[in-house]
Amino acid sequence: MKTNNIIFSWSIRIFIPLMLLLVPSQSNAQNSMEATKKLDAAQQSMASISALTAVGNIDSLTVQLHKGLDAGLTINEIKETLVHLYAYVGFPRSLNGLTAFMQVVEDRKKAGKQDVEGRNASALSANTNMLELGTEVQTKLVGQPVSGGVMAFAPAIDRYLKEHLFGAIFASDVLSYQQRELVTVSALAAMQGTGGQLQGHLKYAMNTGLTKSQLEGILDVIEKHISKEQADKGRAILSKL
Repeated sequence: MKTNNIIFSWSIRIFIPLMLLLVPSQSNAQNSMEATKKLDAAQQSMASISALTAVGNIDSLTVQLHKGLDAGLTINEIKETLVHLYAYVGFPRSLNGLTAFMQVVEDRKKAGKQDVEGRNASALSANTNMLELGTEVQTKLVGQPVSGGVMAFAPAIDRYLKEHLFGAIFASDVLSYQQRELVTVSALAAMQGTGGQLQGHLKYAMNTGLTKSQLEGILDVIEKHISKEQADKGRAILSKL
């Protein structure tokens, strides 16, 4: 019996430290998985296309449009990205981006490359109320209803945001909400004077499931294609979230 007690005592002494070591190792594994969850090639291309469209760099954009198709983005996904951007960068740069993309698609066809067209947007019900749909989508992305402040000061902009942006534009399911927020964050991070909007959309992006590591990846794209100074502005905002 005495021998058995000694063996049991030594077993406990060995077992408990092993268990204590096991818990942090599991936590470290989870942290490691989170840290390595970076943007994939298609997401990086989407971020590059968005950032370069936002600043109007058509020469570099053309290169990235080719790379986006090579990375597996469909023609319709890139079209939808460039259409989505008009709400954030304006019609001129959106149209310039689409014109450049139209030329890229034509050149690739002439070169014998067969790019995937991709899916079209699903049809909406004829009685869809865009204001109601947009309000629902905006609330989901933000995490709460949006009202007051500038929305109360200028009710027209509130209606346009809900009815057109979060309603009509987000209603197209060619891109997911997560992809749309990736596109939006990339464009806002590339431009000057949009820090307030960037802060909001970084939060909305996380609400769609994008991780901080992936958002850092977007800012790495900004550093590569726009400037380190602009990327660091975004990093400073992200670090406070």
